Amino acid sequence: MAIRFTQRLTRLIQADAHGIIESLEDRSLLLKQHLREAELALQGKRARLAALTDEEQRLGEDSKRLERAMRALDEDTQLALSGGREDLARFAIRKLLPKQREAAALRARIDEIRAEHESLAPKLASQEAEFEDLRARVRNQLAADARAATGPDPCPEWRAADEEVEMELLRRLRAGGSE
Repeated sequence: MAIRFTQRLTRLIQADAHGIIESLEDRSLLLKQHLREAELALQGKRARLAALTDEEQRLGEDSKRLERAMRALDEDTQLALSGGREDLARFAIRKLLPKQREAAALRARIDEIRAEHESLAPKLASQEAEFEDLRARVRNQLAADARAATGPDPCPEWRAADEEVEMELLRRLRAGGSE
């Protein structure tokens, strides 16, 4: 009796384990999960690109403000020198030099941002196109899985073969290009 009970318990545990594994390996759930993960990765890259654009704009405004301040200090220096006031010229130069260093650092950071933007933008565009292709393939696979789950196609002769679709697409592209 104890052996039968342990055999039954073992079979029950194995059946539950197989059920859990099958639910984990549900193909449609995995496809949807991978699609969500790809979309999240793209959203992260879009956000990074937007942040770079915002930072570049902000730094550009800071740079313009700094350029105006440096021009004013340069004019003050010239005016002081033309008036023979070297002490005032030194004072203006003492304020001008740190601003020149800050402006150089801003220009360097803007260049870094532009380089990263130029590197990231084409990758993002390419990945977005790949994502749209992936999304279409997942939809087609999910639809095929749903059709397979519901049984055979009621009218298989109405379905278009992949080759027929490709030929029709080529005909339409050729017709559209000749206009």
